[in-house]
Amino acid sequence: MAAFADFPASQGKKVLEIGVGLGADHQCFAEAEADLYGIDLTERAVEHTRRRLALFGLSSNLSVGDAEKLDFPDESFDLVYSWGVLHHSPNTPLAIDEVYRVLKQGGSAKVMIYHKQSMVGFMLWLRYAILTGKPWLSFDTIYATHLESPGTKAYSIKEAQNLFSRFSNVKISTTLTHGDLLESNAGQKHRGLALMLARKLWPRWFIRRFLPKSGLFMLIDARK
Repeated sequence: MAAFADFPASQGKKVLEIGVGLGADHQCFAEAEADLYGIDLTERAVEHTRRRLALFGLSSNLSVGDAEKLDFPDESFDLVYSWGVLHHSPNTPLAIDEVYRVLKQGGSAKVMIYHKQSMVGFMLWLRYAILTGKPWLSFDTIYATHLESPGTKAYSIKEAQNLFSRFSNVKISTTLTHGDLLESNAGQKHRGLALMLARKLWPRWFIRRFLPKSGLFMLIDARK
């Protein structure tokens, strides 16, 4: 989300994005004239982002890299940004320790990871635990098995606070997504008559008014 990333504030700052993906956010940092670096685990994502920036006359220091072993010296960056990536890392605590290591003193990390107590999590648990006669399945298992890639993780606010406990100031908020509100198409494996019916009956007004903190996106703004 643009408000969370605050792209204009990155002008002149040394910024690292972990997990550039398709390059949309990376382009915004480049347009804001950040001293920009980006990594991704796949060469395909790096090349796609490089071509994307080139089309707009923009540039970045892009490379293939592992979030759990960042190839940068200590205290290199004013800002480390990562949107929807670190919950896919096999060792998320190690990846966050790496974020802390490469941040300058006083620098900030802006990270989105998935929120465990979300409407998306509840819907997945209802479908793959309750409706299959397996109510004992944990939310951790549900997320790891049925949301995006195998092993995907989600965290409670308390767990996120523990992950970022080394930071001096940590602000955490959650926000409802199109997935929580059933306002968009789901992945192919989640399609079906039940989902079509749920989309028509889903009490979006109730969720927005009474459950505004039950969103899938957990936004973490942490200062070193």
